[in-house]
Amino acid sequence: MPAQKSTARKKPARDAIALLKEDHKRVRKLLGELEESSDRAEGKREKLLSTIEDELKIHTKIEEDVFYPAFFDAARTRDDKELYYEAIEEHHVVDLVLPEVKSTDPSTNEFAAKAKVLKDLVEHHAEEEESEMFPRARKLMNRERLMELGEELARAKESARAVIVEKLTGMIRS
Repeated sequence: MPAQKSTARKKPARDAIALLKEDHKRVRKLLGELEESSDRAEGKREKLLSTIEDELKIHTKIEEDVFYPAFFDAARTRDDKELYYEAIEEHHVVDLVLPEVKSTDPSTNEFAAKAKVLKDLVEHHAEEEESEMFPRARKLMNRERLMELGEELARAKESARAVIVEKLTGMIRS
C-alpha cells in the first residue's frame, strides 16, 4: 500500500534572520495602521492593539528562547554580548509600555501619543537588530545553523500561537 501524501502545504524553510525580519515587517505594518487609525473607528484601535500585543509576545518569546541564546553562544566579542543584553532590555521596555497603551482610552490624544512611543520603540529595536545584530549573526553562524534556528523559531512560533489561541478559547468559554 503506497504511503499517503500530506495535503497540508509546508512553508518553505527560511533561515532565522529571514523569519525574524518577516515578523518585524508585519508588526511595523500593524503599528503604522494603529498610528493612522482614527479614534472614530469603533473598536479598530482595540483590535489592532490586541493583534500587535499577540505578535509582539510571540516574537519576543521566540527571540528570547531561541535566537538570542544562539547568538550569545556564538558571540565572540564584548560588542556582540552588548548587542544581546541591549536587545533583552529593549524587549523589557516594550513590555512596560504596552500595558500603558492598553490601559488608555483609545479615543484620546494620550492613547495616540503612547501608541506612537510604542511604535518608535519597536521600530528602533527592529532597526538595530536588522542593521547590527543580524549582520553580525550571519558572520558568527553558518547558513546551516541559521536554517536550523529558522526551523526552531518556526516551531516555537506555532507553539506560542497555540497557547494564545488556547487562552482566547478559554476566555470565550468562561
